[in-house]
Amino acid sequence: MKNFIRILKQGRKYWKYLIVAGISLLAITSLNLITPWKVRELVDILSRDNSDKMTSIRNIAVILVVAYVARAVFTYLNRFYSHVAAWNLVEDMRVVVYEKLQKLSLSFYHDKQTGQLMSRAINDTATFEVLIAHAVPDLITNLLILIGTGILLFVISPLLAVLTLIPIPFLILGGAIFTKKILPNFREAQGKLGELNAVMQDNISGMKEIQAFNQQSRERKRIKKGAKKYTSALLHALKLSAVFHPAVEMISSLGTVIVVAFGGWLALRNYVDTADIVGFIMFLGLFYQPITTLARVIEDLQQATAGAERVFEIIDTEPDIVDSEGAVEIERAKGEISFKNVSFHYISQSPVLKNISFTAKPGQMIALVGPTGVGKTTVISLMARFYDPTSGEIRIDDRNIKDVTVASLRNQISIVLQDVFLFNGSVADNIAYGSREASFEDIVNAAKIARAHEFITEMSEGYDTVIGERGVKLSGGQKQRLSIARAVLRDTPILILDEATASVDVETETQIQQAIGELAGSRTIIVIAHRLSTVKQADNILVLKEGEIVESGTHEELIKLNGLYRHLCEVQFGG
Repeated sequence: MKNFIRILKQGRKYWKYLIVAGISLLAITSLNLITPWKVRELVDILSRDNSDKMTSIRNIAVILVVAYVARAVFTYLNRFYSHVAAWNLVEDMRVVVYEKLQKLSLSFYHDKQTGQLMSRAINDTATFEVLIAHAVPDLITNLLILIGTGILLFVISPLLAVLTLIPIPFLILGGAIFTKKILPNFREAQGKLGELNAVMQDNISGMKEIQAFNQQSRERKRIKKGAKKYTSALLHALKLSAVFHPAVEMISSLGTVIVVAFGGWLALRNYVDTADIVGFIMFLGLFYQPITTLARVIEDLQQATAGAERVFEIIDTEPDIVDSEGAVEIERAKGEISFKNVSFHYISQSPVLKNISFTAKPGQMIALVGPTGVGKTTVISLMARFYDPTSGEIRIDDRNIKDVTVASLRNQISIVLQDVFLFNGSVADNIAYGSREASFEDIVNAAKIARAHEFITEMSEGYDTVIGERGVKLSGGQKQRLSIARAVLRDTPILILDEATASVDVETETQIQQAIGELAGSRTIIVIAHRLSTVKQADNILVLKEGEIVESGTHEELIKLNGLYRHLCEVQFGG
């Protein structure tokens, strides 16, 4: 009920459609009660001596025609507007979930699979449509019919009405047992569907590796196993439904047997009119109909509830990185970055950085070097506030970055990552991704600085060439240069290059180094590189080992120091 109320609050701007659907529902329920009553009147007319029977029959027929036409109109209004409200709500909820996923810190994604999150955003939100357009209207309709027919049954024959209530306690008990049993099973089925989506998404993303290692058969078995788990979980839930449905129908039919047997006995002794017996039996069908459909309504409600729980679990997750109270927006920073005794760990008791301190002055190039896994990439992740330090502080222009809004902080920084992500769009769109108002001339200039213009113009449609998902039509070096062009075009005071030359050949590396050289002095540049030729021109090189800065200085100073940096250079360049 709590989740249902939350769903209704989320859809409050669509209440006008729900009101129209609700009024239509009331009209449909009322019109459904007319037919049995008029049939009862017809039987009463036929069984009595009356010279004007035809006029009465004609009046009944006209009333029924009007009722059926009106019912068709109200049914259209109910079904259409309930679906308008429901699917608009689903649309909104998908956006809400996605917005929340954008706000959540990177630590949230450490143990999450993309397919699982997609399942919650797409499949689980779709269950809201079932709730709003089907389960709730059906529940309300059935309750109204139950109340309306119950009243009419007591009007026709209080004695028979009491007898029809005998099966009700058994139906209520069965419904309670069914509700308790089925919810965990539908929740499990939704979870299995999420797992299947996760494996499917993972495999589609890694299709190149699957084919390269010839693992198609193995991955097919994984997909088949995931699909089977979902099917098994769903069928187990539906098996409970399959047991409950006929059980409910059997119990409710006992009420009809009671009326036929006892009502027939009363009619034979003239205690009850034949018309009342016929009308009673017709209303009895309407009376038990809501109870027999209760299982399906409960099933829909349980599926929607299971989906809602998974959706609201995402929505209720609080991000680790949020704007502090009183955080200010900064315009264009000068570009000074300071780390003061910064320590950090992803897992408690396993420090990644230990008391890191350094300052990058505006326009300086700072290089971070060292063996793999010493925390170089973590430094830039902390700089952009993807994570917060365990201790110490990071300052931009002598202001703690926690006192700056996250959005305005990241507006000061452009990052070129080692694992380049490009979107399925044109070359120009990808370069302009962070600068939507850039002109085509600006895009071309950025590409030239990144040494990408030449290969772009050689492509089939130049800057309009669609590069495919994740840039599958490009080489690693081409993707890297497009990423650099994207960062250059954004024109932020701080530029971070994380292994920007890792995927390029020697000639392209030289070109990128020239590009970096052109940018030097105009912005603060933080470079992470295993290829030490990239960092020779840095104003300060920080050498990290086991999460600590063990050396710092220019290339020449560190070579003279005869420490770890010199050792790395000798290993890489020889001699």
